[in-house]
Amino acid sequence: MWPYGSVQLAGCQNAVILRSHFVGAFVRKKPRLQRSVLALVVAAGLAACASGPDFRQPAAPATSSYTSTALPERTAAAPGVTGGAAQQFVAGQDLPAMWWQLFGSPALDELVRAALAQNPSMAAAEASLRQAQEVYKAQSGSLNYPSVNGQLGVAREKLAPASAGNGAGVFTLYNASVNVSYTPDVFGASRRTLEGAQAQVDYQRFQVEATYLTLSANVVTTAIRAASLRAQLQATQEVLDALSKQLAVIEKQFELGAIPRTTLLSQRNQVAQLRASVPPLEKALAQSRHQLAALAGRLPGEGGLPEFTLDTLTLPQQLPLTLPSALVRQRPDIRASEEQLHAASAAIGVATAAQYPQLTLSGSYGSSAQSFGKLFDAETTAWSLASGLTAPLFNGGALSAKKRAAEAAYDGAAAQYRATVLSAFQEVADSLRALESDAAALKAQADADALAGEALALATQQYKLGGISYLALLDAQRSYQQAHVALVQAQAARYADTAALLQALGGGWWNRNGGMPAASTVSAAPVYGAGGSR
Repeated sequence: MWPYGSVQLAGCQNAVILRSHFVGAFVRKKPRLQRSVLALVVAAGLAACASGPDFRQPAAPATSSYTSTALPERTAAAPGVTGGAAQQFVAGQDLPAMWWQLFGSPALDELVRAALAQNPSMAAAEASLRQAQEVYKAQSGSLNYPSVNGQLGVAREKLAPASAGNGAGVFTLYNASVNVSYTPDVFGASRRTLEGAQAQVDYQRFQVEATYLTLSANVVTTAIRAASLRAQLQATQEVLDALSKQLAVIEKQFELGAIPRTTLLSQRNQVAQLRASVPPLEKALAQSRHQLAALAGRLPGEGGLPEFTLDTLTLPQQLPLTLPSALVRQRPDIRASEEQLHAASAAIGVATAAQYPQLTLSGSYGSSAQSFGKLFDAETTAWSLASGLTAPLFNGGALSAKKRAAEAAYDGAAAQYRATVLSAFQEVADSLRALESDAAALKAQADADALAGEALALATQQYKLGGISYLALLDAQRSYQQAHVALVQAQAARYADTAALLQALGGGWWNRNGGMPAASTVSAAPVYGAGGSR
């Protein structure tokens, strides 16, 4: 937490001390009007100052690891199984901009690109960025430059007889003038306002990147889920077909009186239960395809979506793992939260500047005549120059309260920033541990599936020979079905958690933009540093 002190004009401490001592001595001897004049003189000496704290970019957490215990150099492997290759964590390796291409699917790459081009969420984020940029331009124009207005008018007037004298009581008056008004940014209120507006632009810019990352990750994970559901359906259907063929044999045996009715009912029940598991999988698959269509900016009924399978996806064997110190610069949500903190810091400066006098300069040049032809004659011209100083003398503590409110908003933004950083590190740690566990789980599940398949084949042969009961055969069939579906789910988990890690690390958007961007600042705004106080 940055401590608050009595000095509020960053970089102008000496001038402020001079102002406080000199003005205090002067006010004790002079009336209030002279105090305002002196404040104007001191303000002129502070023309290069900006009120409030200078924003400092928060430092990255001082940690060298994402997890409390060391990660293995590579995960376990399940040879001969789709998605069973070992994965290696490559510390310090950068992420590619098109990170989804690591899965080696041209259809997936095409779908992600289509979603980024057509999804309305991306269009909305980009429109919000353009809006913030135009708001900044509008504020920059109104705060940095004098306001110049031209006026041209004509009026028909009638004066009261007593006022008209010997002249005509009814006449036409033409006038033309140019008015100039300018408020010098003595205490940096304009600069802090523009600094906050630029922070909002940067916030929206990182929101665009966050939307880009979230959208691409949603397409990838939804495609993986669809592939998993399709594989589960296929595995279930294979088991169902085998049980249905076996049921046909058992029904013939029952008709011949070779087996009891209980055996027939048990087989029918097994087939019915397995068949009942198919509609929920078909429903989930259809919903995944509907979600893919929506993510790609299409209506669900348009069709044309690719059908993803786990066999068409390549599990990345080398996983980039950037340094923990770089994560706060890579995650667009952290960068967006940082810009909200920046805007809150600038708001303190605006509230601080409001406590000081404000100088306004104005001038006008014009002409006024009773005929249009004489409007620009020398004898009809008029001009004026004026200056004004407005100083807050008493406002019931409103300005101080607004400044304290801005400080509280900054503290809230700082807490939110810390929460965002903690959440980001948690997501990376969760993904790393998930990948380690997924690999071990897939290896174990592949072994279980192979054993269940051998057990089923042996049980089927023994049952035909009369060596085991039918209940034992049903148990073998049920175990194989469960192991086969669980194997597919374990395969999909490795793909999904790989995508989650690449998303948690930031997705490589900085490489698409030609390098890691720094947050923009206006020319008069404070520069970033490694620390400091306010």
